[in-house]
Amino acid sequence: MSRPEHMDVAAYALGVLDEQDTERFEEHLATCWACAAELETMVPVVGLLSDIDGETMMALEQTATDPALLDRTLVAVRADRRRTRFRQMLATAAAVVVLGGLTGFGFVSLADSEPPGVLAESTPSAPANDPPTGGPTGGPTGPGVGGTEEEGDQVDATDPTTGVQTTMFLVTRDYGTRINFNLRKLPGPRTCRLVVVRKNASTEVISTWSVPAGGYGTNTRPQGLELSASTSAPVGDIKQLQVQSVDGNGVASPLVTVPM
Repeated sequence: MSRPEHMDVAAYALGVLDEQDTERFEEHLATCWACAAELETMVPVVGLLSDIDGETMMALEQTATDPALLDRTLVAVRADRRRTRFRQMLATAAAVVVLGGLTGFGFVSLADSEPPGVLAESTPSAPANDPPTGGPTGGPTGPGVGGTEEEGDQVDATDPTTGVQTTMFLVTRDYGTRINFNLRKLPGPRTCRLVVVRKNASTEVISTWSVPAGGYGTNTRPQGLELSASTSAPVGDIKQLQVQSVDGNGVASPLVTVPM
């Protein structure tokens, strides 16, 4: 039996022989136990060899002078398949790494792009034209008294009976009259109110407040009390301003009266 006949084992296993060569090899195979055994050992690797093209088979047939060529070819095919599978595994692993990196980057990007919470900041309001004032002061602040000059027409009064002193500043406004006033020698505890008496004899209570036990502008509490109030009456319509003390029964008594 010639070597080319033995070379037909691989070609026969792969099904690349033509009809005439197939019949010839099968006749040979029936009488050659060596080819039959070789064919049996090749069955498991037929799938691996199925991708070998015709040019490769031609090369195998043309190297009949090298008895070990088939074995080397099979080894090379297996090695090539292993390298191919290894490259596929590397590509898959790389894809997983890239996908994971992109996913992480996307997560970080989304986290970074989220806008942080905006902290509300208070903005200073424009001061009112007539800011209300209140609380103890060191004394009156009108012309001739000392301190900052107050806006408006100043009127001073001291009640000879109660001893309560006041300095008032009347400011003309579009809505009526703004009244800034300071009280001293005002004992407590008591409830007080400021009353506007118009020239037509009508009255209007425009402010109420409480006086603690120490009073204001007294020996116990030297600081005076400074307040502000407003009335719809124009300055020319006001006859007098009166600070009154109101008892628990609602009965009012004058503490100091400021004539206009």
